[in-house]
Amino acid sequence: MAHDLKDQGERADGLFSRFEEDPEAADWALFGRRTNTDRRGFLRGAGLATMGAMLGASIPFHRNMPAGFIPVAFAQDDVLVGKDGLTLLNDRPINAETPAHLLDDPITPTERHFIRNNGIPPHELGEVDADGWTLTIDGFVDNTMTMTIADMQERFEVHTMALAIECGGNGRAAFDPPASGNQWTVGAIGCSEWTGVRLRDVLEAAGVQPQVVYTAHVGADAHLSGDPEKLPISRGLPIEKAMSDNVLIAWAQNGAPIHPNNGAPLRLVVPGWPGSCSQKWLTSITLRDVVHDGPKMTGTSYRVPNRPVAPGEDVAEEDFVIIERMPVKSLITAPPTGTSAGRSVEVRGHAWSGDRRVTAVDVSIDFGATWQRAELDEPVNDGAWQNWRTNVRFPKAGYYEVWARATDDAGAQQPFEIAWNPKGYLNNTMHRVALTVS
Repeated sequence: MAHDLKDQGERADGLFSRFEEDPEAADWALFGRRTNTDRRGFLRGAGLATMGAMLGASIPFHRNMPAGFIPVAFAQDDVLVGKDGLTLLNDRPINAETPAHLLDDPITPTERHFIRNNGIPPHELGEVDADGWTLTIDGFVDNTMTMTIADMQERFEVHTMALAIECGGNGRAAFDPPASGNQWTVGAIGCSEWTGVRLRDVLEAAGVQPQVVYTAHVGADAHLSGDPEKLPISRGLPIEKAMSDNVLIAWAQNGAPIHPNNGAPLRLVVPGWPGSCSQKWLTSITLRDVVHDGPKMTGTSYRVPNRPVAPGEDVAEEDFVIIERMPVKSLITAPPTGTSAGRSVEVRGHAWSGDRRVTAVDVSIDFGATWQRAELDEPVNDGAWQNWRTNVRFPKAGYYEVWARATDDAGAQQPFEIAWNPKGYLNNTMHRVALTVS
């Protein structure tokens, strides 16, 4: 078995080295096409045989594989370059989460920030020129503006802020009945330091006209189908949210260029709202006099029922409403779940609650019968998560679960059970970790 895994690793290394040395020839050999910009069709002929040889097995459903698809056996290391310890959920588009214990840092390192893509990032389609990148502000504005990153740096005040971004589907894997989509556990959250200019300052310079009610965002990522007429995602914000103090147009992450899969060279960062609002590879913002209706703004995308529903209940499309602020939530980052601990241990993590502040985090080791209050830090700025910690003492050896429960300044508190919805959004149940105490 070990020999088989070693061989598979060598085959994967060979695949990636071939693409590095001569990508066009490798693309032809593997996928039966002359250029990697041709993304239509299916694997065929020598490509299928070569890939099967590398995997050490045939691919029974190869006819369903789109051109350019790399099996997950090869994909993890290849698509997560520059990341550390992330779990790959999907490689087309790339989606990867961070295990809770790797989110222990007060500020999330770039290499441990999760990835949520909807289409093909521009760096996969060709070289990205950050110096020549432009952002256009248009629609119901007094002055249409097109600016480079250097223009924004020169014209507007530059801010660096710690801002939490969370995928709206974080926690979907716990839904029963299951909800379709990426099966995130708890790691589609991160709080890096972002550097850029306030969206509000840019919109004020363009001149927001009185009829504006919503923004519309467009990025440079391509639709998975390869159709240039389609956008993979284009979401927006109510103008009131867009004009708040902590929404940034950012070009740096933790003091360096943004990771390519986190939106380089330019993205929006909208803390406290679904991460889908934080458009990556940003190229334009249009001000509209209606609620934006771009891809993944309509139907049931990033929407929940307008009332509590029973698990598995069918809900009419007209009864869905757009998700705005994210709910109150906490995460235990230490000790890691499934590990052994001594009789006394420090438990720590983070807590956040949309546009609100968390006022308390409580921890239980007896399945919620009693709770002890954790020490809770203030956020370093509005939009950042809050770090917390407490020392717990276990009365005897055995199996324990440590539960964390956050409460925000509006009195909202994490529940024990999921508020089920058909799309698997907004799971904010208490985080629990398992420990064996010796």
